[in-house]
Amino acid sequence: MMIAEQITRLGSLIRTNVLSVGYATRMFFAILLRSGSVFKRFRLVRDQVFFLGNYSFVIIAVSGLFVGFVLGLQGYYTLNRYGSEQALGLLVALSLTRELGPVVTALLFAGRAGTSLTAEIGLMKAGEQLSAMEMMAVDPLSRVLAPRLWGGIIAMPILAAIFSAVGIIGGYLVGVQLIGVDSGAFWSQMQGGVDVIKDIGNGVIKSVVFGVAVTFIALYQGFESKPTPEGVSLATTRTVVISSLTVLALDFLLTAVMFST
Repeated sequence: MMIAEQITRLGSLIRTNVLSVGYATRMFFAILLRSGSVFKRFRLVRDQVFFLGNYSFVIIAVSGLFVGFVLGLQGYYTLNRYGSEQALGLLVALSLTRELGPVVTALLFAGRAGTSLTAEIGLMKAGEQLSAMEMMAVDPLSRVLAPRLWGGIIAMPILAAIFSAVGIIGGYLVGVQLIGVDSGAFWSQMQGGVDVIKDIGNGVIKSVVFGVAVTFIALYQGFESKPTPEGVSLATTRTVVISSLTVLALDFLLTAVMFST
């Protein structure tokens, strides 16, 4: 009897998750289909880029600086064993543009902007503002969700570029100014070893994909949250957890595809 109950619960859990994935997929494509009207009023997207990007700028820049500090120290200690400390600039740049820039930015974006999006949409639902829009023949997907989705997609690559740039400056300060690595070798190794398409371009693609995933997860969790304080708080928690796991899984898949050759 206990085994039958466990099988029933497992089947119900799988069915619920499959239905959630299917509904989320339909919702995502419904938002995309409504994106044309959004760009006719680009002011809505511009405001969301400012809200999501500008308010996340400080935490992104400060985190990038300290990540660059750590990369400068650890990279020098590792390369010094093999007499290759002149390649420190290349190590810092590749680490940031390929991996740490897009990934850490996405994780910070999920914790800062993603939770604010979920809370905002959840509170709008709890206050019946979304229902009021529907009563006035205003589509919430095109008026509320679509501008925020595209705002996150545009803001994420910009924030990732800022993270990587500030991180490289941090690596330079530690490696060149503090430790004493030759400045010319630091920059020349970086310029000669970093490929614009393969390294920087793939990093931009990663950040765009992460922007789509994190922003949509935040919007979906807010839109589907229960209209109660407890429901909104649980939705914000799920946003951080699901977004973080999704970013790490997508990072593995994208890295396997981009850098396998």
